Amino acid sequence: MISGPDIVSVVLRAIGFILLFQAAGSALFVALFIPRLHDSTARIRRIGTLAAVAAIVVLCAHYSLEAARMSGDFGGMLDASLQGLVLRSSTSEALALRLAGMGLVVVSLRMPAARGRAIGVMGALLAAIAFTLTGHTSVSAERAILAPNLLAHVLIGMFWFGSLLPLWLVSARETRATAASAIEAFSRTAVWLVPLLLVAGLLMTAMLVPGWSTFGQPYGELLIAKLILFAGLMGLAAANKRRFGPGIAQGLPSAAPRFRATVAAEAVLIAIVLAVTACLTAFFSPE
Repeated sequence: MISGPDIVSVVLRAIGFILLFQAAGSALFVALFIPRLHDSTARIRRIGTLAAVAAIVVLCAHYSLEAARMSGDFGGMLDASLQGLVLRSSTSEALALRLAGMGLVVVSLRMPAARGRAIGVMGALLAAIAFTLTGHTSVSAERAILAPNLLAHVLIGMFWFGSLLPLWLVSARETRATAASAIEAFSRTAVWLVPLLLVAGLLMTAMLVPGWSTFGQPYGELLIAKLILFAGLMGLAAANKRRFGPGIAQGLPSAAPRFRATVAAEAVLIAIVLAVTACLTAFFSPE
């Protein structure tokens, strides 16, 4: 039975995922593309910093509810024995890595790109590694294969989601030539990474799901929902790569507004995917 702490916990978990992915992805975007930019640089750094700080707050709030989830009511937050169990669990290890990662992201975004690039990438990597310490892949007999796939899946997802708001700002604030150059550079990178995101996700599904009957259960139904959302994302990304991005380079008046609208739609869909993932990992099992 789902309790009050469960509901609050999964909401905070979803928000935490969104903020974490935005912060880590912003750091990756800055590391790769910020030298190409001018007028949008300060805002991109500010967004990444605010997302990282907010992620730290939300992650700590979510962690504080773990003992309450064990007891089934909010009074569990005051139970020292339950808090001790949480402290000795992999949940604490994952939180420590995420907090360290977000701290490095904040530091990197306040430094010049040349000096902060490696620190930002390390912060994103630590935040991504944390996902391999908990959840279904961490207890699987095939963890040696699943963990690297999950790490790649999460890192690419961070890069994709975290780059969308910076790309929106680039298309709105930079000159046409600068925006077109940055968007083309992002597209050249994403065209190789996004298929890997799908491959890693499908491989994990094949290894975790015991049989076709799982897809008639909540766990499998949520996986199908994620796949449908991913298909929608691919359509939006293709429109930007083939039509609106090149349209900005050609100076078409409608290209930039349409590019920003499509990027915003991508961000909403990925946020929904992250919310679905939060529910999936909090309440359901592949078995």
